Order: sequence, then C-alpha cells, then structure tokens
Amino acid sequence: MRQPLHYPWPDFDVDGAVAPAIAVRVDVSETGTEVAAHQHRKGQLVFALTEGVTCRVPSGLWMVPTHCAVWIPGGTEHSNIATANAKLFFVYIEAGAADLPARCCTISISPLLRELIVALSERSDTHDADALLARLLLAELPRMPVQQLYLPISSEPRLRRIADALAANPADRTGLSAWASRVALSESSLSRLVIKETGLSFGRWRQQLHLIVAIRELSNGATVQQVSAELGYESVAAFITMFKKALGKPPAKYLASVMHGDRT
Repeated sequence: MRQPLHYPWPDFDVDGAVAPAIAVRVDVSETGTEVAAHQHRKGQLVFALTEGVTCRVPSGLWMVPTHCAVWIPGGTEHSNIATANAKLFFVYIEAGAADLPARCCTISISPLLRELIVALSERSDTHDADALLARLLLAELPRMPVQQLYLPISSEPRLRRIADALAANPADRTGLSAWASRVALSESSLSRLVIKETGLSFGRWRQQLHLIVAIRELSNGATVQQVSAELGYESVAAFITMFKKALGKPPAKYLASVMHGDRT
C-alpha cells in the first residue's frame, strides 16, 4: 500500500516561496509513496537520485530512471508515484526563470547538475550562496539533452485500462486481438483508437513502454539479462536488437551517454 508523500517540513507552499528555484529532498519509506493529482503555478523538475519515480500527466506516463528527470511546466496537472526507498528531489522553478520546454519531457541530469540540485536542497535560507546555486542550476538545466522516455496515454478509459495493465506487467505479451476482446472493441477499432490517441501503433506503443522500463531498471543496476527476462524477450540478443534499433545505441552505451548528459 502506498503512503501519501510528506515534505520535510509542514505546510510547504510551493507557489508562496519567493525564489527563482527551490529544491526539496524527500526520502521515501519502505512502502513507497504517492502524490495525488495536483498542479501549481511553478514548474517542477522531478529527479530520483536512487530507485525511481513514475510521473503521470493527462497526456503521458514517465518512468524516471536515475540520471534523468521529468520536467513538468507550471499549471500542468500531474501525479507522482515513487518506489520504496527512493531518494527524490523536487525542484520548483518560477515561470521564465530558465529557457525550458513548454511541454513535459525527460531531461538528462549531468553530474554537475545533480550536485547543484543536492546542494540547493540542503539550503533553507536566502543567503547569496543560495542565489548563486540557483543561478548556476538555471543556467545548466536548459543545456541538458531531452530524452524520448515517455509513454503517450490518454483519458480514454479503455486505453487507460490497457496502459495500467502493461505498466503493472510489462512482460505481458497479450496481442491486439485479445486486448480488443477485453475492452469490447474489434481489433481494427482498437488499432485505430491507439493510433488516434497516442500517435503510435499498438506494437510501437508497447515497445515504448519496454524501453522506459528497461532504462529505469538498467539505471538501478539490473543486468541486460535480467531486464530482457523481465520484459519477456526470448533472448538477450532480441532485446539488445530492439533497444539499439529504437535508440541508436546498445543498452550500455546508451546508459553511459545519459549518465554524462551526452547530446550525441
């Protein structure tokens, strides 16, 4: 059972804090944590130093691996679900304080940016040192490469049902025909619905989920063999081929590029 998230101090008012950037560290308990759907004026960067966090907005689902963060523009309704024992950082940024995307996206976090976030989270006052940390963070953040690590979803209840089931069991290989039967649609109708709502075919949609899960698990120390088995691939070679075809690099090289904020 997930527990509601509690900030390190009571009555924390995100939008009431006067600063271009504020960082908050939250250590999650052994039971995992959930932040219900909400929104605020400030934009938010969701960064997991260890374990992972899943962010959901009306149009998509992000499973944030370590070394990456999700950027959520101000005014966007969202919810966060953290795994047990995760160490999270929420960075709240004033509108216009940095040149950041107008839509939700996954951003690589360089070692320098990681240390800036951690250092800013340890400050509780407004000394000049805090302002300098915030300025450096806001200058570095827009330089980070954007990663295509999200699963497009919609509020359409039948697709939400399928998305929730696949997120809970990524190894599920149920075909389009069987899913169509479960949600009381013809196979062709479900195929058209998936494309209309997500912009992807059903197979590509499920593959995108596999990529997100794979990167999250690899970032947390799982081996390629373990991830391949978890996702239900018949062989490690088949998994590596899929990964390289989709992202241009085999898992180890891709993960190394994300960890170092490589734009190539």
